[in-house]
Amino acid sequence: MKFGLRLRGGLLATLIMFGAPVIAPVGAVFVSSSAFAQTVQSISVEGNRRVEVETIRSYFKPGPGGRLDQGAIDDGLKALIETGLFQDVRINRGSGGQIIVSVVENPVIGRIAFEGNKKIKDEQLTTEVQSKARGTFSRAMVQSDTLRIAEIYRRSGRYDVRVTPEIIEQPNNRVDLIFTIEEGAKTGVKSIEFVGNNAFSSYRLRDVIKTRESNLLSFLASGDIYDPDRVEADRDLIRRFYLKNGFADVQVVAALTEYDPEKKGFNVTFKIEEGSQYRVGAIDFRSSIPNFDPSSLRAYSRVNVGSLYNVESVEKSVEEMQIEASRRGYAFAVVRPGGDRNFEAHTVSVVFNIDEGPRTYIERINLRGNTRTRDYVIRREFDISEGDAYNRALVDRAERRLKNLDYFKSVKITTEPGSSSDRVILIVDMEEKSTGDFSISGGYSTTDGALAEVSISERNLLGRGLFAKASVTYGQYARGYSLSFVEPYLLDYRVALGLDLYQREQKSNSYISYGTKTLGFSPRLGFALREDLSLQLRYSIYQQQITLPYYLANCNNVVGSSAFNPSPAFVNANGGVPDLSSTNGLGCYSDGEASLPVRKELANGKTLTSALGYTLTYNTLDNNKNPTDGLLIDFRQDFAGVGGDVSYLKTVADGKYYAPLVSDIVGLVRLQGGILTKMGDDLRMLDHFQMGPNLVRGFAPNGIGPRDLNPFGSRDALGGTKYWGASLELQMPFWFLPKEVGLKGAVYADAGGLYDYKGPTSWTATNEVNAPGCIPSSVNPTVTGTCTGLVYDDSKVIRSSVGVGLIWQSPFGPLRFDYAVPLSKGKYDRTQEFRFGGGTTF
Repeated sequence: MKFGLRLRGGLLATLIMFGAPVIAPVGAVFVSSSAFAQTVQSISVEGNRRVEVETIRSYFKPGPGGRLDQGAIDDGLKALIETGLFQDVRINRGSGGQIIVSVVENPVIGRIAFEGNKKIKDEQLTTEVQSKARGTFSRAMVQSDTLRIAEIYRRSGRYDVRVTPEIIEQPNNRVDLIFTIEEGAKTGVKSIEFVGNNAFSSYRLRDVIKTRESNLLSFLASGDIYDPDRVEADRDLIRRFYLKNGFADVQVVAALTEYDPEKKGFNVTFKIEEGSQYRVGAIDFRSSIPNFDPSSLRAYSRVNVGSLYNVESVEKSVEEMQIEASRRGYAFAVVRPGGDRNFEAHTVSVVFNIDEGPRTYIERINLRGNTRTRDYVIRREFDISEGDAYNRALVDRAERRLKNLDYFKSVKITTEPGSSSDRVILIVDMEEKSTGDFSISGGYSTTDGALAEVSISERNLLGRGLFAKASVTYGQYARGYSLSFVEPYLLDYRVALGLDLYQREQKSNSYISYGTKTLGFSPRLGFALREDLSLQLRYSIYQQQITLPYYLANCNNVVGSSAFNPSPAFVNANGGVPDLSSTNGLGCYSDGEASLPVRKELANGKTLTSALGYTLTYNTLDNNKNPTDGLLIDFRQDFAGVGGDVSYLKTVADGKYYAPLVSDIVGLVRLQGGILTKMGDDLRMLDHFQMGPNLVRGFAPNGIGPRDLNPFGSRDALGGTKYWGASLELQMPFWFLPKEVGLKGAVYADAGGLYDYKGPTSWTATNEVNAPGCIPSSVNPTVTGTCTGLVYDDSKVIRSSVGVGLIWQSPFGPLRFDYAVPLSKGKYDRTQEFRFGGGTTF
């Protein structure tokens, strides 16, 4: 510690009876006496400049009779020193027994400055230090500020920081306080090791914790910065992970951290005692509450006999049972789980004990820390209110909901005693964080080409818990905008209302000959039926229009008046493949006309679709972004025909099951399928399912299924009304690379099919050149004729492929590269062996 000004601090003097030797601490000089027996007015003050005489006298409190005894003077001296206003205080005795208080005032801080700080701004440091400009200089406070500044830098990963305070004297008893900072290099976590882990590899456990090892891309994140609080939280995450996987006796003994001066970073080592892995041997229910049947809660148990003992499943079961008991009128029922271990069989017999808990009521719910978020936004996450019976399960659920809102850095609910023994006060402590996002996203894929998006969103609009987002997309083949708004509590019910307005333009590319323009609006309602089950109801109304380049819709070179209307579509029996050697009736396509369904849609102009639909989602994934275990099922249905120009029923199901296998390899099984049912008028081609790599990798977008076979046309994919798909995939890490790189590989096999086209196959339009859907040609003469035939392939071939993939959870966003080789395909399918997709937000 370096100081340019010498300071002297005073301590409490111990006055001794008259005649005894006196040892006075530095800064506190006084005269011993048996008793001063003076009044406050007998005190004179010397040396004060800013502090008033009466202020100093006020620290000496007279006793009975208005006179000062030895104890009052003693207390006054102590109080003056503790004010921090003085660097020296002396008490002497003048003539006639008068008390003289001599003070030397601490200087006033003229200004506070920081030098050498580049990583942390002056504004942040100024708010953190206690010393303030125009405030009183205090040596102890400067020492505290120095330590505080160093701690701020350590929290940002710079443990080599050095902070030196310097005092510059100025006239009129003023000083300037300068903190000189040597920031040093960033101090990260150089290695993370695990000792005692046999059931799970170190690679797998690094997925569990939040601390990360430093690598070349660490500048884009902060997980590699050494934070002792985060390391301690990682101990609990490891323990919870083991308890979730059947290790009921696990202990994370220690988290050892050691600074390596050569690497200039920390080595973190977690010591683990795993114990044995247990399975559930038996489940029992017991109740001490009269007339309460404990077995009636069996349906709310998430624990199954024979399954791995999972503490999280036990906790969720307790929560569900306790809430159900409360609904049945047993407001004070408490469910306590118990476990009896069988060490030889490695099983745990789980017992749920339902007992009558203490009759405690909630007196108040106090909220602290929500400066922006309205109180009602927080209170509505509670299923209990003031005056209700205290239920710990409901309190825990409210805390979890508040954390899931993502409005707060931290949420903690604690209890305090109320006004009586049967009353408690809930204290909700929160620390708010920024909820607004502005992002510029960019990406590229082999389907959509280059794409950029600018968006602005707010998750807690006006502090009312509303969500709003506006985005604009501009790309090589796709453009548009969207506006979204969500009210999570419609009419104070736990029902989310969403409103979406969007406009999209898809341009023609190498996979489709036509473009589409869509303008739509969709309100929706979301319901959380359970933590793992949700329902969404929606209504969609959108207007759609096809666009075509001139040369694909000019109907040139009409030959004769004969129509080409094969019925059925396959005009010969030679393997179900039509004879395309004849050009009868096909002359109008000689310069490359678009397919008949496309041109018919163009002739129809703008089409309005009005549809009702719902989605039922079941989700038990352990991690939505990077799942390794769990099941995700989506079932969707949409009924079009509530007004509008089209009518159909579309049903789609998609299921994914993830399971950890061996050596950190994760298996994925995916099944999907869909059916489009005609409900009234003819189905449009645009309403059909279009499939490609989203069903079987190795095929181009719109690359499989029924296809127009006109040799002179654009050979557009027509889509199908039925599809199915199945995929098996193994995802594995690259063990030779640091975990923090985020790379893993995949091998997979896909199979599927798309078939049963039911769109238009004929279209009669006389005077074809000037008919709707045709652009009159100024080159060719006007010729009257018809051009209405459609020849297409709809063979029910199973498409299959095998391939490898590279998955990168990069700081630039998720990226995936796939190389797949088709094993079986249709005669007219289009393949695309390499596929890439990804994007970023910055």
